[in-house]
Amino acid sequence: MKFLSQPINLAFIATALASGSILLYGTLAKRGGARSVSTLEATQMINRNNAMVLDVRSAEEFTSGSIINARNVPLEAIKERIAELARFKNRPLIVVCASGQRGARAVTQLIAEGFAEVFNLAGGLGAWKEAGLPLAKGVVKEKA
Repeated sequence: MKFLSQPINLAFIATALASGSILLYGTLAKRGGARSVSTLEATQMINRNNAMVLDVRSAEEFTSGSIINARNVPLEAIKERIAELARFKNRPLIVVCASGQRGARAVTQLIAEGFAEVFNLAGGLGAWKEAGLPLAKGVVKEKA
């Protein structure tokens, strides 16, 4: 009990509990929410596993620059165009938007529709650009 009564030890215990809680929350959040991949993981999935890239930004955003061979289905249109995407249910699917926010929502929708391997590009297209990865411009592939 003497150990617990010293202020410095209490600070260490509080720090350990806080960091453990943060780690536990991060692990549990990944299970239930949108699964994210880094730009490195995304490029590996594209090259090794023939992952399809689904860009959920608007058509205007998409034509200003997108990941090469990405398909554009704006977030608002996913539900109505789910039949077009069904043929990709058994392929890894990487969802991209500008920053990762819309992508996370799209991942949740697609998982609910039965897609098995769906991932959100962490940081979105901004992270892709920051990593210096190639972009296609002015190319619209609306039909999935």
